[in-house]
Amino acid sequence: MECISVFDMLKIGIGPSSSHTLGPWRAAERWLELLRTKKVLDDVKRIRVHMYGSLSLTGKGHATDYAVMLGLSGSDPELIPIEDISTIVADIQKSKCLHLPNASVITFDPHTDIVFHKKFLPFHANGLKFEATLTSGKKTTQTYYSIGGGFVVVEERKNKKKQAVAFAQFPFPVRLGTDLIAHCSAQGKTISEIVMANELSLRSSVEVDVGLKRIWDTMLECMYIGCHTEGKLPGGLDVARRAFNLNKRLLNGQVPYQNPEEWLITIRGTVVKFREILQWVSTFALAVNEVNASLGRVVTAPTNGSAGVIPAVLMYYLVIENHDAGFEEIKRFLLVAGEIGSIFKKGATISAAMGGCQAEIGVSSAMAAGALTELSGGTPEQVLMAAEIAMEHHLGLTCDPIGGLVQIPCIERNSMGAIKAISACELALGSDPKDAKVPLDKVVATMWETAKDMSSKYKETSEGGLAVGVFLSDC
Repeated sequence: MECISVFDMLKIGIGPSSSHTLGPWRAAERWLELLRTKKVLDDVKRIRVHMYGSLSLTGKGHATDYAVMLGLSGSDPELIPIEDISTIVADIQKSKCLHLPNASVITFDPHTDIVFHKKFLPFHANGLKFEATLTSGKKTTQTYYSIGGGFVVVEERKNKKKQAVAFAQFPFPVRLGTDLIAHCSAQGKTISEIVMANELSLRSSVEVDVGLKRIWDTMLECMYIGCHTEGKLPGGLDVARRAFNLNKRLLNGQVPYQNPEEWLITIRGTVVKFREILQWVSTFALAVNEVNASLGRVVTAPTNGSAGVIPAVLMYYLVIENHDAGFEEIKRFLLVAGEIGSIFKKGATISAAMGGCQAEIGVSSAMAAGALTELSGGTPEQVLMAAEIAMEHHLGLTCDPIGGLVQIPCIERNSMGAIKAISACELALGSDPKDAKVPLDKVVATMWETAKDMSSKYKETSEGGLAVGVFLSDC
């Protein structure tokens, strides 16, 4: 059974898209490592990159060309200073040269050496092929598929002999929601405790804590940056940032803070009637995805396009519901969210190019709803019930970004997904799971069937929905 860690579901990377930016970036890194392993990296004379399907149709709006150039240059999406991104890309575009990680420099013109093919490869909607011409004149190629959430795979040959490979095996393997409930019941543990036990089979408790703390710090910093940055988003749509003014108005002039942690404490002291709660949750979600749309650093949760939902709901819990909450609550939230996301990945998809936006915002809303339910005292059964409710009301959601940019309607959808997650939590907490008519596993299966039935024009191709219903001139 596939073992998916919380650190697989929640990755730190650069926006605006996990499948179109982070995935191709990681694919470029993997290809360079493959060339290095084959001992031909020093013989590379020319490189061409071919984009297929959704990566081609919305690649430029999703900065896929930037990601490939940065990956081939040896930059790490987790560590690269944000301000260096535009500088590195501009230098490649101007010099028409690529500085490979082995210190060699080759001719590379992004306009001709990154080729966007509209056709789809049969294995997955997000395909890209790297092609290297060696000094001998020979060519070597490798095709990768960015399957959502920053996950990258290659297609195994059908006639390839299966090899015995030792995969990590969790002590409590989970494929279905029923598997998770069975483990909780048999062990007398919460979902977060079961997930933590699985994580401890891969790494130490200190490593888990350090990793989750880094994920939360990145989320908090992302919200902070988004709430303290004015102006318009790049890309040509001239979308105005809204988190800055919302944050300023809700704080009512209070600025006695100097960093994200002090900002969080300050928010706890504000008026929080129902309307303000809605506004704060929206502000947190908008802030993250405005940063994401600006090629900022975010956490895929489970994707970049849905990166604002989980931080917004977790922040809601910290500043509204439980002022005494700290890292232990944050840790439990992330562990539960990651496990729910993995169930959707195993049983359906987290790729908008395969399943529409239900696979992004819908899954992130389900992840957040379940995690919030455990922190709010819900049973494991209520946790899965909350996740089911959240997804049930995102079924069929299309991915139709205007101009191929992760801005309209993507940014606002994170706000709606966060609000739905909170509502789903409350509905589950007030219900008896025994009375539920739709179990989580059924909604996962239904989501996948819906994804397969959905027209490709609603799967991150910008060929349908709002992407064609609203002209760029209207924006």
